[in-house]
Amino acid sequence: MIPVSASPRVHSWLRSAPDGPLRVLHRGADAAYVEVAGRCVGLLGRHAVAVPCGLRSELARVEVGGAALVGGRLHVDGEPVLVGRLVDVRVPQLRVTATGPAPTPDEVRTIGRGDGLTPYDDDVLCGWLAVHRAAGLATPEVDEAVRTGSHRTTLLSATLLECATHGEVLPQFATWLAARGSDEEAEAAARLSAVGHSSGRGLLAGARLALTHLDPSAPARGAA
Repeated sequence: MIPVSASPRVHSWLRSAPDGPLRVLHRGADAAYVEVAGRCVGLLGRHAVAVPCGLRSELARVEVGGAALVGGRLHVDGEPVLVGRLVDVRVPQLRVTATGPAPTPDEVRTIGRGDGLTPYDDDVLCGWLAVHRAAGLATPEVDEAVRTGSHRTTLLSATLLECATHGEVLPQFATWLAARGSDEEAEAAARLSAVGHSSGRGLLAGARLALTHLDPSAPARGAA
């Protein structure tokens, strides 16, 4: 048995998906990603980026030959993966001066543009969306554009965009947003920027793009 923690929504995805073999989308030493009912779910080792659509484990190395769902539970090479703890992956609440959303970002038209499992423009859009959820501001037009344009990108990136519409983010993003305006902000921004090849930088750029319009009176410290 492989013990893991997961967000409530990821746990729900597993429990409601039909039994059967799962398509393995990506394998690596630190993480493996499988398709679960049209979404991407990661089995994450201890050194993996803690994506909100992941199952977090203490595995030193992730080895996945095949995967299946049985009784609402993921099985990896016949070994069950047990969700023993639920984790909160939501953004912290954020007070802003605006009462409506920022202008629609250009990245909506370029979903899927870029290389890798999460193209840069998608990461920017995730950051933009997550800040709006933190501020309690609805973005129905952008949400609809994400839904209709998600076929243009990777399944992992499409799933992360969906997570962002629900305010679900990386822990480094949540830490940076909570630290905004404090002496810890610059260090938190550096840790976020270091995530992935360009994912963290994209998330930070999108968040700052939104904040420029939502809270222009409070510029971020340590902006790069």
